[in-house]
Amino acid sequence: MSKDRDVLTGVHFLNGDDAIAEGALAAGCRFFAGYPITPATEIAERMAKRLPEVSGVYIQMEDEIASMAAVLGASWGGNKSMTATSGPGFSLMMENIGLGMMMETPCVVVNIMRGGPSTGLPTLVGQGDVMQARWGSHGDYGVIALTPSSPQEAFDMTIEAFSLSERYRIPVIVLSDELIGHMYERVVIPEKKFLPRIRRRKPRKAPSEHLPFQGGEDLVPPMACAGEGYRLHVTGLTHDEKGYPVISAEAQERLVRRLCDKIRKHAAEIIRIEEEGTEDAEIIVVAYGCVARSARESVNMARKSGRRVGFLRLLTVWPFPEERIRELAANGVKGFVVPEVNYGQIAGEVERCAVGRDVLMVGLMGGAVHTPEIILEAIEEMA
Repeated sequence: MSKDRDVLTGVHFLNGDDAIAEGALAAGCRFFAGYPITPATEIAERMAKRLPEVSGVYIQMEDEIASMAAVLGASWGGNKSMTATSGPGFSLMMENIGLGMMMETPCVVVNIMRGGPSTGLPTLVGQGDVMQARWGSHGDYGVIALTPSSPQEAFDMTIEAFSLSERYRIPVIVLSDELIGHMYERVVIPEKKFLPRIRRRKPRKAPSEHLPFQGGEDLVPPMACAGEGYRLHVTGLTHDEKGYPVISAEAQERLVRRLCDKIRKHAAEIIRIEEEGTEDAEIIVVAYGCVARSARESVNMARKSGRRVGFLRLLTVWPFPEERIRELAANGVKGFVVPEVNYGQIAGEVERCAVGRDVLMVGLMGGAVHTPEIILEAIEEMA
């Protein structure tokens, strides 16, 4: 089978789940471990079919706990690796996601969100895992989470997720939702030569001199993998720059601060937002994922009626663009409208940053997405 099978260049009619799978393959993913769960199963199904075509490995594990552990192991074996799940499985993965953060293991975790809590609405949309993506595992650590609003973005952002995971040595989350996952749209896959070449940054020092957890100026250590001649000790315990456990407040301070700061101090490079009409807006609608599609239409409707309304779309929910929200709040914006398919998880973040401005949360509990008219009513209410 030709190696060119990893990038199916051309115009396709794909749903978001299949687009994520193709994005992963185009990024160089060669290992997938997972467990079937609605509405993410299509990712696993496509990877099960496609990975053998490019000499990759697909494993259906016994559960999501084992899936995440296998992904971490594959990454340390030198492979770009990924798993995909939904809310209940995401909860099970959290301990090992935290392990991946502590071991600084590049990989991609896809969460196709559905209505929760618990079993909830397996076949219907939700956005209730936003805060879980940020704070789901115990302790402090940096997080990157991308939120596509179309199958094309699902493809593009999966590639970006792999790139960010290698750049910052971190499990990166693609935080999509059922509506985007099951939506069929046109997806353009470019030629391989136009896609980014994602490479793992390797140590330049000899094995005898290499400290596997020593961050440089950018706070991100180069990564040697098993079988490359370097002696590695990898643990979830607080550890020194050699990787050996050191149980002390000083070691904890040094390590955890770096794990957080390697994302915080590069937030401006990581954060991606889109803005329309915010320069003269009195009201700004903030949205992400599937809801952004309705939100954009509601903003257009409001502007046609003479309202000064802007639109801010979050392509990354984490790190959160708090500085931009503060700037907009300081520039005379009356308030923010935040529609989301939960009970105000990002609305709370906007409120935290937009001190002194009104923030109107427009929440749905799951199972349906906002119509433009619902969001327009909220805009009129704030106006």
